[in-house]
Amino acid sequence: MRQSDLILTALAPAVWGSTYVVTTEMLPPGHPLGVAMLRALPAGIILLLITRRLPAWNSIPRLLVLGALNFSLFWGLLFIAAYRLPGGVAATLGAVQPLMVLVLSRLALGSAIRPKGILAALAGLAGVALLILEPDARLDPVGVAAALGGAISMALGTVLTRKWQPDVSPLTFTAWQLTAGGLLLLPVALALEPSLPVPSMINLAGYLWLGLVGAALSYALWFRGIAHFGPATVTAFGFLSPLTAVVLGWLVLSQELSIRQLLGAVIILASVWLGQRAGRYAITRSRQGEAA
Repeated sequence: MRQSDLILTALAPAVWGSTYVVTTEMLPPGHPLGVAMLRALPAGIILLLITRRLPAWNSIPRLLVLGALNFSLFWGLLFIAAYRLPGGVAATLGAVQPLMVLVLSRLALGSAIRPKGILAALAGLAGVALLILEPDARLDPVGVAAALGGAISMALGTVLTRKWQPDVSPLTFTAWQLTAGGLLLLPVALALEPSLPVPSMINLAGYLWLGLVGAALSYALWFRGIAHFGPATVTAFGFLSPLTAVVLGWLVLSQELSIRQLLGAVIILASVWLGQRAGRYAITRSRQGEAA
């Protein structure tokens, strides 16, 4: 397991942590589905033009499922949770995803559930709660259901991405999934939201960042990491997303950091380290078993 590959995989959720700042500071409000569609579909089409490879007809149903789980359904539920819950509650509920990945990997891939993996996931969840959960946060049932549904969607999409990995490059696989997810979002956005306003230069910069870097590049790295290391290993990196969001809020929006938040950040970094230790052990044991 090369450190450079792990670092490249970790870049994906770190980039996703910029979504909140970019969305609130650079994009027009009130168009979550339209923004999600513009984040996925153009990036997918650009990658299709670069890779110049289309999927086989019999693989399209699976790609639609993956596009829905990893993009359409996940992003839609994420925005619902963000609108109906305080950000800390939504992010903390979403942080149960690594635990779900461990269980789903066991059911779908036969992967062993390691005690270190469970400990890392629980520690990361606690770290996220300390980092961004406010003590007086309110709970909205619809928002809670959306946040948990989004976590399940992304967890299942992560596991099935490994299970259904075709014999193509991660960039090609990313192109297919982004295009499928964007096409599924397009009619929903057109039906449920008003037309997007004519974009300003700042809006265009935000769209380009979310589409090219926050979708095309980051998901190519993410899917590459899943193919290399498996879902249980890479999912611990997901805790870096809320950590990056808080750090950017401090740097860009002049938000304050408390001692509690700093403690949460330390716990998150420790959980990521422990999760990678558990992943390295599982991969080593698997390779030893194959050699035997």
